[in-house]
Amino acid sequence: MTPSSSAEPGPSGREPKRLPRHPASRLAERWTNVDGVDIFYRESPVPPDAPVMLHLHGFGLSGRYLLPTAERLMDDFHTFVPDLPGFGRSGKPAKALDVPDLAHAAARFLDDRGVETATLIGNSMGCPVILEFAHLYPERIDRAILVSPAGGLHNQPLSRAMSQLARDGKREPREMMAVATPDYLRFGVSSTVRMFHALTHYPSLDRLLELTIPTLAVLGSRDPLMPSPTRIQAVAAHTDNNVLLVVIEGAAHAINFSHPGELANIVRLFMADQPIVDDPDSPGHARAYEIHRGSLPPAPSGPE
Repeated sequence: MTPSSSAEPGPSGREPKRLPRHPASRLAERWTNVDGVDIFYRESPVPPDAPVMLHLHGFGLSGRYLLPTAERLMDDFHTFVPDLPGFGRSGKPAKALDVPDLAHAAARFLDDRGVETATLIGNSMGCPVILEFAHLYPERIDRAILVSPAGGLHNQPLSRAMSQLARDGKREPREMMAVATPDYLRFGVSSTVRMFHALTHYPSLDRLLELTIPTLAVLGSRDPLMPSPTRIQAVAAHTDNNVLLVVIEGAAHAINFSHPGELANIVRLFMADQPIVDDPDSPGHARAYEIHRGSLPPAPSGPE
């Protein structure tokens, strides 16, 4: 079925649920229907021969807060930013989805868009979804980009995670709350409890260590939901897989929203197998630097 504009009814013929207006995006807003669920997504124009990049959002949120980074990358990649089933403006499936279900949903969305392989970039909960996607569909993922991956022991129990989220909220730009609050309210308390249980029982570390594709992990130095970079570096050092770990100084959890210029710069360099350097066009105190590099492919020497 042909996707429609967000100003029109969704693919099922129902008028889609409205969220408060937000700044217009350079990405087109569209609808499709995957396995009987209305899916709202954003898509960039297709640059010639551009690889596909799929952006996956975090816990309780929609893809709206990912747009600042996605828009900066849309000229280099065929960009998709969906609201996963049960999140944001997309419809709710018959049963609550766990991490493997969301990975399957991401794959079915790519099927629906006619995409065979893609690079996946996620924030927070989107990172375990990417890890599971790579586990289930290793032939369909080119690279993995994990921004502020969450859901491990550092975020347990739920009361600790809620406290971390409260501290993080004070460190994010004020505009982030205007974007996040409607999403959290729509997601609801019961869905929050179920999704937290699914995340805390997901084997993120095991899945990370089994990756064989080039992988980028990006952390914020002021993120209360993440262990210290030193701890993560110690874990990463136990594997020689394709992991590049970068810290952005001054960033909290929602890096895709708060530091889009710096993050987009890092992503472009990673995708080109170039050394990570700071972005001179992103003013402020954010600074990116490598703290661990596994066996990434060598930088290309020139055109073949």
